[in-house]
Amino acid sequence: MSGTAGSISMPGVDAEFVLLCDDTGTARTPFLRRYSTSPAGAVTTTDTGLDGATPYTVAGTVTVCATAAEPVELAVHGAQDTAWSLADQPGTVSVTVVVYTGSVSVGTGDGTLTLPAGASLTWSAEDEPSGTLTGLLDVTGAAGASWQVIWTARP
Repeated sequence: MSGTAGSISMPGVDAEFVLLCDDTGTARTPFLRRYSTSPAGAVTTTDTGLDGATPYTVAGTVTVCATAAEPVELAVHGAQDTAWSLADQPGTVSVTVVVYTGSVSVGTGDGTLTLPAGASLTWSAEDEPSGTLTGLLDVTGAAGASWQVIWTARP
């Protein structure tokens, strides 16, 4: 048995894609940058939208997009069968109300909700390192009701 071992090289363009962000100072827009290398070694770049086809023009500073959110330190709190108000809890990031028996009234900027036994509701701030809940959110239970309020807040 005889033969030759080796690689076969075919002339063509090599292309690599990188996910980058266009940071204008007020917004971060992800886009794709395609690096193409010709057989002669010349490198060209092409910026496109995330679909890889729509041309994209950078408006700010090109940065590497964060692949994961930065860890945020939060403290978890809970109260049972006690009236609760967002106004008394600065830095609140999320709130969940769970009703066990009876009914609970939840006052919001849009009006009052009545939650029956077995119901739960959750509110959360925007997914940003500094996002917190603001506005009206008050929880009070009817006589004989049992409920729990669990919230996370920035320490």
